[in-house]
Amino acid sequence: MSIPAILSVDEGTTGTRAAWVTADGSVHGTEYRPLGVSSPRAGVVEQDANLILSRTIDACRTVIARASAEDVHLVGMAIASQRCTAVLWDLQTGTAIVPAMVWQDSRYAEELAARGPAWDDFLIPRVGRATGVRSPYLWAAHHLRETAEVAEAYRDKRLGFGTIDTWLLWSLTRERTYATTSTNATSSGAYRLADHSYQSSWIEELGFPADLLPELRQDADHLGTTDSERLGISVPVLAAIGDQHAGTLGLGCLRQGQAMCVHGTGSFVDLVTGTELPKNPGLHEGALTLTAWRRRNQSMYAVESFTATTGSALNWACGTLNWFDSAEMISTLAATVSSANGVMFIPALTGLRTPVIEPKVRASLTGMATSTTRAEVAFAILDGIAQSVATSIQSAEEVAGTPVSEVVVGGGLSASDTLVQLQADLTGLPMRRLPASDKASLRGAAFLAGSEGLLWDSLEDAVATIGEGVSFEPGTSPADRVERREAWQARVDSEVRLVRNK
Repeated sequence: MSIPAILSVDEGTTGTRAAWVTADGSVHGTEYRPLGVSSPRAGVVEQDANLILSRTIDACRTVIARASAEDVHLVGMAIASQRCTAVLWDLQTGTAIVPAMVWQDSRYAEELAARGPAWDDFLIPRVGRATGVRSPYLWAAHHLRETAEVAEAYRDKRLGFGTIDTWLLWSLTRERTYATTSTNATSSGAYRLADHSYQSSWIEELGFPADLLPELRQDADHLGTTDSERLGISVPVLAAIGDQHAGTLGLGCLRQGQAMCVHGTGSFVDLVTGTELPKNPGLHEGALTLTAWRRRNQSMYAVESFTATTGSALNWACGTLNWFDSAEMISTLAATVSSANGVMFIPALTGLRTPVIEPKVRASLTGMATSTTRAEVAFAILDGIAQSVATSIQSAEEVAGTPVSEVVVGGGLSASDTLVQLQADLTGLPMRRLPASDKASLRGAAFLAGSEGLLWDSLEDAVATIGEGVSFEPGTSPADRVERREAWQARVDSEVRLVRNK
């Protein structure tokens, strides 16, 4: 008898993964395809959307073939995707016209900041964030004015626009579904949280034409049927959700007060606030109100804060600077010392996002002496990531007006015992690492797709399959915690003052 399962795709920034998820919550047959990110000049971060699509198809077809060989019956598809990475493509040829703008991009930060005084107070209570440092709509508007091929495609009514969920849905469904879902739209900065609609006045202000907007859909919805000519199977697409929100579900965070910390290219903290919007929106500009997921015509909300370059900071230290052989080596070396001995690292390679948004701040490694060892530098790198996570948790808690009841960790870097222990020490909160936490986004997207009776009767039943995991308890005194946090925060404040006084 064949085993029913859901084909799940996690289209991240640095790579695409595909797998199948079964009713016991297990993730099987994972295929990974790396993706490149380019930064041709400061503030500009881009990707090849055509490559994203081709590698997604390749990974899916490999998984589908393997599932068939193992007598697994795929009954649906779920997509988790990087949010706010935007694509402009030709609806006739099905190919992207210009490089995609990645969510880390900040090329229009000054232009958006100039609109802040007039718009921030209006936007924060409605869309959950201020003008921000990047906008897919502003990026597209610039291309419509400045890139002849884009302008021509729009005049000929053959221009497509959307975030990665839209790009994949349109490209992979036989209906050519032209839609975006709540968790992806909310990250783009013009989604009205309370009523599931676009904030049209802000989009108009940015010069973006309303007729290019994708249809707004729920994260759990029938979003089309896969194109068998492209993927080799014809199954319903039942969920499309932002990758961090998929991670929230895949780590079992369903209730108010539960927080997840997922480490990928960046490190994200999402605190679930329930069906009510957070109490103190805008209290910290780096803590944003989001739709956590939307299903059955009801939204769950969350407060999110993040550090944009943590996993990518380790890749930079290893691949660009060649200081370490691998991220695993950083963790291994850091475990051999008890402190960084005064060395401090701020992981802000593409700007600071928390506790304040300051795109001009860059990463810094300070406090080194001739006696500094490589192990102390490794410890400082992990400590800087853990400090950023601690700031994110504190900011999210204060904006939500909801105390954090527990933190569940996931993502690739969560495999480092040293990093997770540092997070517990610096927050004073237990950290719970679940089995296969690095596959949380794949699992969470499948949970959302299959929890209407397909594989599970509810999200609660799906989450119950995960297990308890391993807990890391705080191991430092409150006084030591405060001293370390204050020292690191003083260093961050110094970097912010430096760029703002120039």
